[in-house]
Amino acid sequence: MDILNNLIMGFGVAVTLQNLLYCFIGVLVGTLIGVLPGIGPLGTIAMLLPITFNVPPVAALIMLAGIYYGAQYGGSTTAILVNLPGETSSVVTCIDGYQMARRGRAGPALAIAAIGSFIAGTFGTLMIAVAGPPLAEFALKFGAPEYFSLMLMSLVAAAVLSQGDMLKSIAMVVLGLLLGIVGTDVNTGTQRYSFDIAELSDGLGFIVLAVGIFAIGEIIANLDDKQERSVVTEQIKNLFPSWADLKISFGPIMRGTAIGSFFGVLPGTGPAVAAFAAYMLEKKIAKNPDEFGKGAIQGVAAPESANNADAQCKFIPMLTLGLPASGVMALMLGALTMQGIQPGPEVMTQRPELFWGLIASMWIGNAMLVILNLPLIGLWVKLLTVPYRLLFPAIMAFSAIGVYSVNNSAFEIYLTALFGVLGFIWSRLGFNMTPMLLGFVLGPMMEEHLRRAMLMSRADPTVFVTRPLSLVFIVATVLILLVVLLPAFRKNRSELTAG
Repeated sequence: MDILNNLIMGFGVAVTLQNLLYCFIGVLVGTLIGVLPGIGPLGTIAMLLPITFNVPPVAALIMLAGIYYGAQYGGSTTAILVNLPGETSSVVTCIDGYQMARRGRAGPALAIAAIGSFIAGTFGTLMIAVAGPPLAEFALKFGAPEYFSLMLMSLVAAAVLSQGDMLKSIAMVVLGLLLGIVGTDVNTGTQRYSFDIAELSDGLGFIVLAVGIFAIGEIIANLDDKQERSVVTEQIKNLFPSWADLKISFGPIMRGTAIGSFFGVLPGTGPAVAAFAAYMLEKKIAKNPDEFGKGAIQGVAAPESANNADAQCKFIPMLTLGLPASGVMALMLGALTMQGIQPGPEVMTQRPELFWGLIASMWIGNAMLVILNLPLIGLWVKLLTVPYRLLFPAIMAFSAIGVYSVNNSAFEIYLTALFGVLGFIWSRLGFNMTPMLLGFVLGPMMEEHLRRAMLMSRADPTVFVTRPLSLVFIVATVLILLVVLLPAFRKNRSELTAG
C-alpha cells in the first residue's frame, strides 16, 4: 500500500508541466543520439551536465535518465536500417535486425524492438519501485566500514566485469582514484597533486573529466570513421507486426527482460553484456537455431528487451546505495552531487519527491518513446544521412561553452581538451574509461569512509573483518577476483608444464 501511495505522489511530481517537458526533451535527445552512430549517452550526458547545474534536481535527473534509456530505443533504428549500432548495446540487434530489413521486414523489426523495449522498460521501472525501499532501508544500517567494503567490492567488480583486459581496467580504476584526490585535503588542508597550480587546489572538476574523455574523446575517435552508410528505406512498411510475430516474440521478450534485470544491478556490466547473453540464450533454446543471423525476429526481441531492462535497473544501486553500476550512473551521481544532494539511502527518506518522481517519469518516458520511435521513423531515417563531419563542430562548441559556463574558467577548457586527447589515446590503446570514471566518483567517498572507520576503531584495520556485513563484502571481493584469476592461473600453469 505504501508503494501505491508513493507512486501516486511520484506521478503527481512527474506530470507537472516542467517535468513533462524535461522528460520529453530527455527521451527526444536520447532517441537522437541513439539513432546517430558514434555519439552515445555517455558523451551526451557529459555535455549536458553543465546545463543541469541551473535546473531543479528532479527535472535534471528526469531529463538525464530519459537520455539514457531513450538511447537504448534509438540505437535499434540504426542497427536495423543501417547495420551500424547507434549504441554499443545495439550491436547484437544488427545481426538479425538488418537481415530482416533486407528481406523487406524492417517494419516488424522496428515495431518488435519498440514493443520489447517498452515492456522491458516498464518491468525495470517496477523493479526499482519494489526493490528500492527495502534495499534503502537495509542500507541505512551501514556504517563507515560497510560502505568502504561495499565500494571496494563495486570497483573490483567493475574492473573485472568490464569489457577489455582486466589489468587495464584495474589500472584505470587506480588512475580514477588518484585523480579523485587531487586538490586540498578537507581534513588537513594539505595540497595533493596540485603541483602549485591554483586552479587545481579545489580538485579536478567532474564535468571537465567527463566532457573531456566521453565527449571530446569520442568526437576525435569518430572523425576517423569513414564507413559508408547504406540506409534501408524503400522497404519500411507494415509497421505493426503480425499476430504470429507477436506470439513468437513474447517468450524472448520476457526472457530478455529477466536477463537484463539481473545484469542491471551488477557493477561494470553494460547493456551490451545483457543483450549478448539474451541473444545467446535464445539461439541455444531455439528449435531452429540456424535461422539466427538470417533474420530471426527472436534475435531482435530478446536483446532489445535485455538492454532496456538493464538500463532501467542500473538505477537501483545508484538511487538506493549511492553506488554507480555504470559510467552513465556515475554521471548521474555527479549530477546529484552538483545539486548538493548526498547520494545514498537517505535520498528516499529526505527527498522522496526526487526518487518517486523519477520512477513515475520513467513510465511516462517509455510511453513517449513508443510514440517517438514508430510514427516518426521517416525523420530518423533522414537524420542517418547527415555526415558526422557536419555534427562535430557543433558538439565541440557546445561542450566548450558548457564547461566554461560552470566556473567561467579558461583553464578548465584547456584541461578538458587535454583529457579529450588522453581519452582518445587510451581508447586506441584498448583501455576502458568507465572504470576510471567510477574510481573518480567513488574515490573521495571511499577515502572519507576509510577515515571514519579508522577513527571509530582507533586505527584498528580489523574493523573491516570483525563487522559481519563488511566481512561479507570483503569475502565477495576476494571471491570475484578468484573466479576470474584462477582460470588464467591454471592456463599459465598448464602451459608451463607442457613446455
